[in-house]
Amino acid sequence: MASGDKIRALIVDDEPLARRNIAVLLRKDPDIEVIAESGSGTEALGEIRITKPELLFLDVQMPECDGFDVLEILGADLPDAVIFVTAYDQYALRAFEAGALDYLLKPFDNARFELAVARAKHRIRGANRGHHERQQVERIVVKSAGEVCFIKIRDIDWIEAADYYACLHVGARNHLLRRSLAELETELDPNQFCRTHRSGIVNLDRVRSLKLHEDGEYEVLLETGAHVRLSRRYRKELEERLGVRGKVL
Repeated sequence: MASGDKIRALIVDDEPLARRNIAVLLRKDPDIEVIAESGSGTEALGEIRITKPELLFLDVQMPECDGFDVLEILGADLPDAVIFVTAYDQYALRAFEAGALDYLLKPFDNARFELAVARAKHRIRGANRGHHERQQVERIVVKSAGEVCFIKIRDIDWIEAADYYACLHVGARNHLLRRSLAELETELDPNQFCRTHRSGIVNLDRVRSLKLHEDGEYEVLLETGAHVRLSRRYRKELEERLGVRGKVL
């Protein structure tokens, strides 16, 4: 998105009234342009691949292809900011683990909606500054039990989603950070860190091997002895980052 351009938004919900309500609210924002609306997950996939929106409002429960299916199929092609909109609160944790920026629970008021949009703008503007600026982050500040710790990014072995926190595994110590995994990922050097699962990110320098189980699932074994789950969604990208050609096992 070039400076001065509007943020391009796509609304996905199988209820026309719900789509219309979000569209009306977004049209009040001079920084955002609603480029399309989709009434199903399947329709949304095609629209996203063609129009490449920066902001996605996504319903959870839709027939045939729900919101989580959309994220799973898109993989690394997700828009910069994804906001789930649903009447069901039980999916919140799973939404954040899947990479959602925010979770709007219907019915929501204008103030809550504006907060979600403000977060999305911040995320999108940060993403458009490019990887170079994000890679300048060299350490993370963690506050715990009256102590302030400065964690060097390169010292992190792997990161695990823990409810609404991110757990940093650094040697024999663990540090809880009150940030989502998706938000934290934007500050990590993509040449050094890679997703292995919706709940895990590994430091590529710490990867010792990949292990295939009898059920066909892989695990990432780290130099520290840690075992980190590797999902099919992220396996190909991890192998490419590690310089693997063809099948590992």
